[in-house]
Amino acid sequence: MMLDRIHLAIVQEVDRLGSLTAAASVLHVTQSALSHSMKKLEQQLGTDVWLREGRSLQLTQAGRYLLGVANRVLPQMTLAEDRLRQFARGERGALRIGMECHPCYQWLLKVVSPYLAAWPDVDVDVKQKFQFGGIGALFAYEIDLLVTPDPLFKPGLIFEPVFDYEQVLVVAGKHRLASASYVEPSQLTGEVLITYPVTPDRLDIYNLFLTPAGVTPKRHKVIETTDIMLQMVASERGVAALPRWLVLEYASKMDVVPVRLGKEGIAKQIFLGARESDVGIDYLKAFIELAREPAAPNGAQSIG
Repeated sequence: MMLDRIHLAIVQEVDRLGSLTAAASVLHVTQSALSHSMKKLEQQLGTDVWLREGRSLQLTQAGRYLLGVANRVLPQMTLAEDRLRQFARGERGALRIGMECHPCYQWLLKVVSPYLAAWPDVDVDVKQKFQFGGIGALFAYEIDLLVTPDPLFKPGLIFEPVFDYEQVLVVAGKHRLASASYVEPSQLTGEVLITYPVTPDRLDIYNLFLTPAGVTPKRHKVIETTDIMLQMVASERGVAALPRWLVLEYASKMDVVPVRLGKEGIAKQIFLGARESDVGIDYLKAFIELAREPAAPNGAQSIG
């Protein structure tokens, strides 16, 4: 066969590492063997895969196409091998979950614990590096489920809503807005808004509340962890926007209060996304059903 798996792996590693030497080391082959393999492929194809520019290699148009194929095909082959090994060991499989929202991890723990008890032969792996890039990870077979409040409905994918939640403003108990029944966008012009490290165009507080009203906060501060964010809010260092249920959980431990965003509030949903071809898999379907259970929090976590 002209094109083999090793060719795809070589192109992928050379693109990632920038040199034949580094790629050869990772792939556990000699540099001369690697070079020979690729030269033979180029001769059979009748086109160059890359060109040398100084000390670096630059992919040609054919090489970039081959890299795209490698990025799509290699994860699927790895997954297939893993699944076949699991079958050989009598195991059901592994459920790889990507997170496209920051506080979702805390909700996920509430679902994973009973799920592992119910499915002892299924492993669960949570991949948080796919925050805000989960659709590509689903298509590339790098994850099996995507937890997201903002689904992108594309052919080949299916998104199941698992529960509703309300996005609210979080303020300190002594804050001037703490007793308000709801807040208007203009009331945040003098506030420091604390959010996760996400661009404003991916934040509900901007998209659905501030930006339509032409309002910006006094300052925008970024904090990575929910605990520190709410400690800052409780210390009157700023305000934040989070799911109501999450705020109520923390309200028992620190002095924070949820306030409705606008008279009607901001209603959202958490979705579990999967490849359409996988929705019939029993252990994947069971996870989605468990996530819908009433025991799940009455509300969920958004990227906002």
